[in-house]
Amino acid sequence: MRRVRYHAYGDPDVPTMEEADIPTPGPGQVLIRAEAIGANFVDTKFRRGPAAGPLFQRPLPGRLTGDVVGTVEAAGPGVDTQQVGRRVAGLAEDAFADYVLTDARWLAPVPDGLDLGAASMLPMGAPVALRSLRTGRLAPGETVLIHAAAGGIGHLAVQLARLLGAGLVIATAGTPAKLGFVRECGADIAIDYTDSDWPEQVRSAAPGGVDVVLDSVGGEILRRSFDVLNPLGRAVIYGAAGGELTSVPVTDLFALRSVAGFSLIAWRAADPEQARHDITEATEYAVSGRLRTAVHARLPLAEAAAAHRLLEDRSQLGRILLLT
Repeated sequence: MRRVRYHAYGDPDVPTMEEADIPTPGPGQVLIRAEAIGANFVDTKFRRGPAAGPLFQRPLPGRLTGDVVGTVEAAGPGVDTQQVGRRVAGLAEDAFADYVLTDARWLAPVPDGLDLGAASMLPMGAPVALRSLRTGRLAPGETVLIHAAAGGIGHLAVQLARLLGAGLVIATAGTPAKLGFVRECGADIAIDYTDSDWPEQVRSAAPGGVDVVLDSVGGEILRRSFDVLNPLGRAVIYGAAGGELTSVPVTDLFALRSVAGFSLIAWRAADPEQARHDITEATEYAVSGRLRTAVHARLPLAEAAAAHRLLEDRSQLGRILLLT
């Protein structure tokens, strides 16, 4: 089978196609014959190695993560063999390949008729967006500020905020095209976070402050987000794409503000039953058409480098898929 890995850290050209044996599923695993793989931005950081900072250290050879959509070909020990033949989606560690191993516990069944883009968001992207909003305790009628709202998870968070009853959805993005895109996704207000006065623009849109902030960027964006939270406002951090670790001054929290981190892995360990229900809920939204996944590009598996260039350019609107 074909597989994409990298054996040195560096730019988008370091991942290379290689031939490998089809892996055998171990205990609790299934083998998926891949149709499509959703590329994840975090892998561009892992691929850079030490240059990306202490948050993004992984040993070589580098394996690219991804959200794999395909058919279960084989089940490992302890896995229900009725899974074989089913169309599913799953988050995988070595995902850029024709055949992929993943944890059977977190498979998302793919309903008939669901397109590849939507299916690719079921195991990770949509549940992260949904649970991040719930971690922020977003209540009907409240105001939410969503950073990096044009990305794979961000554009889903905009739609889900609407579905959860947000009264005002403010989205930030970095280009005119992205600002238009997040408005199409349902944002009431779209603000360019490269503008130095973006917090003033948020306060103009929400004079009383925002109730919930969702942030996957970190750094200065996160620090300045506390300035626009109202009393009792909540910030939820579910990523650090900027690569900068930021200390939150305790004085920023004295105004009854709070901050929480969200990790899908930690959530699965803390409440596996609810984590599985999040996948089911996200699937229902997708099947009903209330949650739509935008696919920016569909590329052959051999063009993994092109996918990483798009991710690093921050030019994509929604998801990037690799097709086998």
